[in-house]
Amino acid sequence: MSTPSLAAQLEALGVGRGSVAMLHVGMRSVGGRAEALLDALLAVVGPEGTLVMVLGADPDEPFDRLRTPVDVEDMGVFAEVFRRRCGEHVSDHAAARAGALGPAAEHLLRSPPLHDYYGPGSLLQRFTALPEAGVLRLGASPDTVTLTHHAEYLARLPHKRSTVYDVVRADIGAQSIRCLDDTHGIADWAGGDYFPQITADFVAAGHARVGPVGGCRAEWLAADAFVDFAVAWLERELA
Repeated sequence: MSTPSLAAQLEALGVGRGSVAMLHVGMRSVGGRAEALLDALLAVVGPEGTLVMVLGADPDEPFDRLRTPVDVEDMGVFAEVFRRRCGEHVSDHAAARAGALGPAAEHLLRSPPLHDYYGPGSLLQRFTALPEAGVLRLGASPDTVTLTHHAEYLARLPHKRSTVYDVVRADIGAQSIRCLDDTHGIADWAGGDYFPQITADFVAAGHARVGPVGGCRAEWLAADAFVDFAVAWLERELA
């Protein structure tokens, strides 16, 4: 689809000027060119709005925030297109690199905490507090709502599983990072991976705005409402 057609669908979904959107994109579902979709997103949020995306990094290369490409097999081609468009607006974190475009970029990306990087003081905490902040899912896998990790830190549970990641940076070499276990979950759940279930339950409860964008069913999840819902879900199901 053309950029104007994609923009019209995004506006119908409720994404508008001044929106602060965290993106999760599966281009195979959306269809078309990643560049056209990004152009449409930028046009819709306007100069007042901000786009943000967790980018990660190719684990086979020493981490350099500006040069290391995205792990496209894991994150998708749109993430790499987004990273290149961000230029210098990329955070310096080997396990949770993110990029942003728009006036809130510096606020969101500055000084990410090395440890517990989705908890207090993180990009996710700052993002959730912003007016007009929402998660925009465009054909992405249902287990990819990164904001759920922030809810894991806020949930009042007696025992949370943690882990240590060892990474290699291009500037200082080996580095160890401590955090809640964002690979296997903070606790076992009878249903397995609870990430997609939280998102599905949020949508089923009527809290999301849903509509077509390109070839996919898109979803807009208000950030503060989603975090509150996810915290309550985790405290109920993992207690």
